[in-house]
Amino acid sequence: MSITLIDQDKITLRTAAYGAVSLLAAAGAAGSPHKVATEGSIALTSATGLVGHVLAEKSTGMNLSGKSVAELADHVLPALTAAMSLLKKQAPAEADNFRGTVIVAIEAATRAQKGAPSPTMADMARKITAALDAA
Repeated sequence: MSITLIDQDKITLRTAAYGAVSLLAAAGAAGSPHKVATEGSIALTSATGLVGHVLAEKSTGMNLSGKSVAELADHVLPALTAAMSLLKKQAPAEADNFRGTVIVAIEAATRAQKGAPSPTMADMARKITAALDAA
């Protein structure tokens, strides 16, 4: 089955995936936000299939602005749910691929911290997973 995503769909997928990593970096600011973001981003760019192609493209048009974690979450969590809904309708296998890719990025990002993830990072990871599963 072939699927064609319009530019806005691609922006939604990128906002969701890279936004999830950004949320974890912001939530783990007590550690090393740069390392969290780097490890999560590497996991995202390692994706395969349609999701991998979309995430590998230049990331323009994403709305990851916000002066607080809450403002960033206002953009990212709905984008995660929208991305999953979109992919479930058009290509269920790609929805599974997207979810798995974001989960791997979350795991990579949380492992970037020394020791166990902070309670704040763990809570953000739960919120990201819940947004993925809400679709």
